Amino acid sequence: MDLLGSILNKMTKPPTVGEQQKKAMQKQREDILKRQEEERVQLKNFQKKIEANIDSFAKDNTLEKLTLQPMNKMQRSIVHEIAETAGLSAFSFGEEDVDRHVVVYKKEFTPGPDELNAYRKGIPWNPDSVKQVYFKAFSILKEEDEQPASKSDSTVSSAQYVNKYDRLIGKEAVKDAVKVTQVNRKYGFVSSENKKDQRSIEQTLADIRAKKRQKTE
Repeated sequence: MDLLGSILNKMTKPPTVGEQQKKAMQKQREDILKRQEEERVQLKNFQKKIEANIDSFAKDNTLEKLTLQPMNKMQRSIVHEIAETAGLSAFSFGEEDVDRHVVVYKKEFTPGPDELNAYRKGIPWNPDSVKQVYFKAFSILKEEDEQPASKSDSTVSSAQYVNKYDRLIGKEAVKDAVKVTQVNRKYGFVSSENKKDQRSIEQTLADIRAKKRQKTE
């Protein structure tokens, strides 16, 4: 016997796997494959069901959106893919593992950024809130003008207002409200773009002269 053979004979051989253990391992593999196949079939059936629901929704001219039941992340990804293929918009709302669900919109009824932001925070969207913000922002700026304050105080007041209403209707809507109602201290509280009469001075004078000529004639 050569040296290599002698060494190999002295080495401890790996323990042999018993017949019962082999059967257990085989059954475990079969169970895994079975579960995977069941999940594949379930997802396939789910996909067919969602495709039918979305197709029916897209053809119904009386509907603007389709709210689906809460579902897991995998199912939501399938819904988003189907909606995109159908030329629709889809957004997920709610808390994960609690009530996370998908809402599908027709393109022409897709919500704006501020409306989406409200839904994601679980706040009902009220378009009138935007109008209230415009009015409130104008009132604050008017009070600041009537009661002179330092520039820093005015900045803090506006910043506090933006932070207060950001949670309700979204940051962009509040910023736009404050911007539109910002006081123009040279020309008064109403900016030129918000005035009904947007004619230039020259055009206004020309119109006045024309009216005087018509009266004379």
